[in-house]
Amino acid sequence: MTLLLAAAAIGCLTLFLATALVVANRSLQVEEDPRVETVEEMLPHTNCGACGYPGCRPFAEALVSGEVLPGRCTVSTEAGRAAIASFLGVGLGAEEKRVARLACAGGTNVGRVRAHYRGPDTCAAASLVAGGGKGCFWGCLGLADCEVACDFDAITMNAQGLPVVDEARCTACGDCVDACPKDLFSIHPVSHRLWVACRSLEAGDELLEDCRVACTACGRCAMDAGPLITMKDNLPVIDYGRDEQTREPTLRCPTGAIVWIDPAAGVRKGPAARPVVRTSERPPAPT
Repeated sequence: MTLLLAAAAIGCLTLFLATALVVANRSLQVEEDPRVETVEEMLPHTNCGACGYPGCRPFAEALVSGEVLPGRCTVSTEAGRAAIASFLGVGLGAEEKRVARLACAGGTNVGRVRAHYRGPDTCAAASLVAGGGKGCFWGCLGLADCEVACDFDAITMNAQGLPVVDEARCTACGDCVDACPKDLFSIHPVSHRLWVACRSLEAGDELLEDCRVACTACGRCAMDAGPLITMKDNLPVIDYGRDEQTREPTLRCPTGAIVWIDPAAGVRKGPAARPVVRTSERPPAPT
């Protein structure tokens, strides 16, 4: 008799809890707009995060809710963005393309090695051993962690062991930023044409012994740029918020550490920059 009562009590309790769960599910359920599924299918499925959302699904939800416009997805094609805008009955919107930029120009032809690293063939591992052995502690180690991290084939290593970003392929996902142990990559709008291609925090012409294109903190660019550039920790800092970029700060730079990125001609140094003629690797520093 006791067993029967216990079984009945458990059965009643189970029935009560199941009923409560069903009622709660129906009353608390949030109906999802069926358009989210359609919009997600129209997106490129890269889940790169360049739009500011963690993936294509959250971005699709934001599109359907009206938080953003299709132009925020810089990875999709123009036709793809237009199709989403037409489906949702909204404007296309415009978002300036952003790309990864490298703050180093010290390839093997201009940057000198002080110690040869032996170990796992990655920048992350090399940087843990005396900074990687390069004469410039802040310089690119050239072991291609960024290239490996890029899922869009937007980064290739050139003959001098420097990463080159293909702006047409770059989605500004930021994977290269995370992969570089020297913090040499950052994400910028393509309109940021004035660029400092150096991260060295030291000063003086003696730096040129280790890197021919290093910023020596001479300050000429800051003198010529007015409030657009200030010197901080021996490096020029560009105030992109002033929206008054000009090539003038590059004109007197003796090493070409500050450059102008022309949309057609590419990286342009000022006329005072010493020309780099060496293409082969610089010999190791004398010991």
